[in-house]
Amino acid sequence: MPAMLFLSLESSTDAGSVALWRDGAIDERHCPPGQPSSATLLPLVSALLADAGVRFADLDAIAFGAGPGSFTGLRVACGAAQGLAFAHGLPVLPVGTLEAMARAVAAPRVVVCLDARMNEVYCGLFADGVAVSPAGVHPPAEVPLPEGGGWVAAGNALTAYPVLHERLAPCVHALLPEILPTAAAVAALAAPRLARGEGIDAADAAPVYVRDKVALTIVERLAIGGKA
Repeated sequence: MPAMLFLSLESSTDAGSVALWRDGAIDERHCPPGQPSSATLLPLVSALLADAGVRFADLDAIAFGAGPGSFTGLRVACGAAQGLAFAHGLPVLPVGTLEAMARAVAAPRVVVCLDARMNEVYCGLFADGVAVSPAGVHPPAEVPLPEGGGWVAAGNALTAYPVLHERLAPCVHALLPEILPTAAAVAALAAPRLARGEGIDAADAAPVYVRDKVALTIVERLAIGGKA
C-alpha cells in the first residue's frame, strides 16, 4: 500500500471518535462522554493534528462513518468531512458503520446489531468483511437469523434489547455488545479504497440512513409503553 496520510471521523453513535492514518499506523482519539459530537468532534480533530504535527494541507483525504446510525450524528460526521474537504481540496471516503463494526471483530462471520432507537435494530451480516445481506432495520424480535455456524453477534443492540439477545444466542458462539463503530475501523477500511483512487468529491458525500423516520408518533410511543 502506498504512503498515505488521512483523517477519519466517526459519530454515528454517542461514542464519537477521530483518527489519523499515517502509512498504516493509526492514532485514534475519543470524544468526551456525555457531550454532543457536534461540539466535540472538530476540536478533537484540531488537537489530534496538532499533536501529530500535521497540517490539513498534508492530508490526502478525509474518511467518515456514513451510516446507518444516529441521524444527528451521521450529519455531524458527514458535514464535518465535507466542510474540511471543500476547504482543503481533498477527496472524501464514506465508509459504512456496520462494516466498520464487523471490521472490529476478530471473527470471519459477524452479525452486526446497532441500536437504531425507536425499538428497532440496524442489522447486517458479514463474512470475511464482505456484506452478505443488505443493511436493514428491524424490530429486535424480527432480526434475520444467520444460516450455518461460526457466527459472532456484535453491537450495542444486544444489550439494549434482551429479546434480540435471546433470539441470536442459539445461532452464535459469542456475543460482543461492546462493539461500536470507531474512527480507527473506518480508517482501516478507507485506506485500501484511497489507494485504489476511490475517493469521491465532497459534494457527493451523503449519510446512509437506511430508514427515513426520525421519531415515533404519540400512538407508537404509547403502544410500547412510553409517554405521550
